[in-house]
Amino acid sequence: MRESGETRNPERSQAELEELRKIRRLQVMMNMVMSVISQDVNLSVEEASAMVADAKRAALAMFPDKELAYDLIYKPRLQRLMRERFRLQ
Repeated sequence: MRESGETRNPERSQAELEELRKIRRLQVMMNMVMSVISQDVNLSVEEASAMVADAKRAALAMFPDKELAYDLIYKPRLQRLMRERFRLQ
């Protein structure tokens, strides 16, 4: 069983723990968005695009100075998913 970040290193500061919580929250959110886009057969391309835009806004609200990281990590995944799911070019 994997230990949480909080129990592995008791030396971590509150700021570091909060950062880890925010990162985990972002990961869960993005996984949920990607799951809905890939699995909801009734989802239109417009609705999926709105979900992607909302997810980006939420991510940047959590991490305002990390747009480049978002563009490098999540944007390609979401673009690939949209292409595959809706057969976009």
